[in-house]
Amino acid sequence: MRLARLTGSACALALATAGAVGLLAPTSSSAATSVYSVAPYVDMSNGQEGLLDTAITGHHLKAYTAAFVLGEGCNQIWGDTLPIGADSYTDPEIAKAKSEGASLIISSGGASGEPLAWTCTTQSSIDAGYQAIINDYGVNQLDFDVEGAAVADTASAARQMQAMKDLKAANPGLTFSMTLPVLTSGLTGDGVNILKAAKNAGIRIDVVNIMAMDYYAGSGTEMGQGAVSAAQATLAQMQSVDPGYTYANLGITPMIGKNDDGSTFTLADAQTVETFAAQNGVGRLAFWSVDRDQPCSGSANSLSTCSEISQNSLAFTDAFVPYEGSSGGGGGGGSSSDFSVSVAPGSASVAQGGSTTASVATAVTAGSAESVSLAASGAPSGVSVSFSPGSVTSGGSSTMTASVGSSVAAGAYPITVTGTAASGSHTATYTLTVTSSGGGGGTGGGALANAGFESGSLSPWTCQSGSAVVSSPVHSGSHALQVAPSSGTTGECDQSLTLQPNHSYTLTGWVQGPYAYIGVSGGASASTWSNSTSWNQLTVSFTTGGSGAVTVYVHGWYGQGDVYADDFSVA
Repeated sequence: MRLARLTGSACALALATAGAVGLLAPTSSSAATSVYSVAPYVDMSNGQEGLLDTAITGHHLKAYTAAFVLGEGCNQIWGDTLPIGADSYTDPEIAKAKSEGASLIISSGGASGEPLAWTCTTQSSIDAGYQAIINDYGVNQLDFDVEGAAVADTASAARQMQAMKDLKAANPGLTFSMTLPVLTSGLTGDGVNILKAAKNAGIRIDVVNIMAMDYYAGSGTEMGQGAVSAAQATLAQMQSVDPGYTYANLGITPMIGKNDDGSTFTLADAQTVETFAAQNGVGRLAFWSVDRDQPCSGSANSLSTCSEISQNSLAFTDAFVPYEGSSGGGGGGGSSSDFSVSVAPGSASVAQGGSTTASVATAVTAGSAESVSLAASGAPSGVSVSFSPGSVTSGGSSTMTASVGSSVAAGAYPITVTGTAASGSHTATYTLTVTSSGGGGGTGGGALANAGFESGSLSPWTCQSGSAVVSSPVHSGSHALQVAPSSGTTGECDQSLTLQPNHSYTLTGWVQGPYAYIGVSGGASASTWSNSTSWNQLTVSFTTGGSGAVTVYVHGWYGQGDVYADDFSVA
């Protein structure tokens, strides 16, 4: 999406500490934590912010997304090159909108910049920078608009998800969205990798917000149906990564009026999208942008400041705002309440006689918060699962503990976590892999299961399409892993496990093939690679974090040949 004004002198930002007094801090700790169901973007850097006031006071807009905060090294600025928390253009307008009753999401990135995790490589500075946004503006929802080459930057995506995991732990009720480019066929392979980065970090993206615009499929593209097709395809991709995703975790953001590729999103298209959202409970509707929700005067190309079509001022705002009150909205003001349940991490490996923990999070997806009781089913005999606390108010979280008896047979066991409230029940699946207590999982930790692929199947490894267990070539034994990259994927295979917290480990694995990578992500981040036609051993040293949870991975590279892997160990 666009960023209009890039004038003025650049200003460095001294990162605010977590204890800073917020410019727009909530007046109480009971501020709403649900996802706003209608929150169009406002370009805070093009001098037309006054149109936001009219949308709020005269057109009933209840929430908006302020764009864009940009990373500059380990500092952050608004798009007009003024620092967050001290922008003489943006900050007064945000304060005024708040006084008029509008809720706020702050978006980082955009077409002309990148979020902090893409410009800074120091995790503590990234965490502090995002915390500064929360503190300065009193928000509990953040958006990250990642476009262009940034979508393919896997290292930055890993830092982003680690920051979100850290901030969610420090800021109860914080939610975040990832705004990503999309085609009518869904996300690109790099976009799907953003979802996988979240899974590897042990979190779920609250809203995957698709930019339903600029398909470059011809100016006659039917943009309303195009957005619907993109939404349907994207949800399927989301669920392939994490079956717990629903339409409540999806956002749709078209560019109203004339798009950059010459196609046009009309008011009729807006009705098509809103009808689809209401029928399916889509989590968020937005559009780019409130500033453009007005006709043009003159013949100049004014894509950043008007729609370039014949319309009444704020007609698209009027078209989308009614969804805020729809019971189908993922976070709007409907009278029907609903919630979601998720488990992070979604899987773990535990040695016989050991135990592991996971966070069970709930969120309000419609109406008001309600009491949710938690239970687990599907655990084998000898495995006990408990929750602390046993019930939460939707929006809260609980710690799930799975304790494995010494006689439980090794294997992978799906456990269903169920949340039950007055509005109904929702479930999430957690996979517990029990390994032999003699396995090579390191001191006090879990072990890699099926580390030599001798079971003849992938489980409990999870792989992208095309990867498989083969009988040749192998490094030892009877089987090895074949990783099959494509033009849009790396063929990555993953296995999550829980090791001893704050402990040093070494991952080893045997590989052959072009651009063969092994590494860990999530609670630790380290990798190495080789390019060899014969078997060679790769070694990666890493130190676990406070949870001990990591994801071991192996992959090839886009458009390159197959990679083979065998005989992994963590010790």
